[in-house]
Amino acid sequence: MPVLAQLEQESIRIIREAVAEAERPVMLYSIGKDSSVMLHLALKAFYPLLPPFPLLHVDTTWKFREMISFRDATAERLGMKLLVHTNRSGLERGIDPFVHGSRIYTDVMKTEALRQVLDQYGFDMIFGGARRDEEKSRAKERVFSFRNSQHRWEPREQRPEFWGIPNLMKNRGESFRVFPLSDWTELDVWRYIRQEQIPVVPLYFAAERPVVERQGQLLMVDDTRLPLMPDEQVRRAKVRFRTLGCYPLTAATLSDAGDVEAVIRELETATLSERCGRLIDFDQTGSMELKKQEGYF
Repeated sequence: MPVLAQLEQESIRIIREAVAEAERPVMLYSIGKDSSVMLHLALKAFYPLLPPFPLLHVDTTWKFREMISFRDATAERLGMKLLVHTNRSGLERGIDPFVHGSRIYTDVMKTEALRQVLDQYGFDMIFGGARRDEEKSRAKERVFSFRNSQHRWEPREQRPEFWGIPNLMKNRGESFRVFPLSDWTELDVWRYIRQEQIPVVPLYFAAERPVVERQGQLLMVDDTRLPLMPDEQVRRAKVRFRTLGCYPLTAATLSDAGDVEAVIRELETATLSERCGRLIDFDQTGSMELKKQEGYF
């Protein structure tokens, strides 16, 4: 069986098994390429019905504008229920990535916000599009990752999944993060997008965009909130994004890859990590693992 067919089959089995065991499932929708593939798999898993869960987006208010437009258009096109949650307390306190730094900003506007909305709705099976090849702490994740009632992840207390069979017993308030794309690679995702013709945010494709260079990284000037340093000037460059997040914390890369075929050719010879442009990964040593222990996805 071809690799993509095996991965698809495995992911659909995971999604169906999670829903069968769930009381209140939900799919986190970050609007990125992995979310797009995961959503496509969920649609296949329950076709011709819609997946029996809503999409959930934790909106920090700093996402790229194209991401928000794509999110709303996708939910409307598919007829999926979309929940959008923002940490209002964080907004009222004026938490932003420039004044407070990426670590505090991420803690408040992402991790705390996610815990808020999971508590509000009582979701117990939460799908996410993380993959093991993205980053070393994610490589430790089980497909069904247990979280205690405070949403904390304890990597040493995860349950074994012998022969792909998870132990999904839980007490009230406990939950599982479910990762149907755990065994996929970045190239697998793009080859599947090509095969299935899955729409993705245009920011993944190279185009002339306004950027500033800061500490060796290219930041796109997506709106007027990005403060410029005295020695910085906005210039236009042909760039694209390998991963998408909050625009002040997500660096672009110079590229000529303007379509899916070109992106795949580019990745086949890439030597840098997919997340080398995600600035929150470098807040401190073991940064992502610490964030995940606190409840970050």
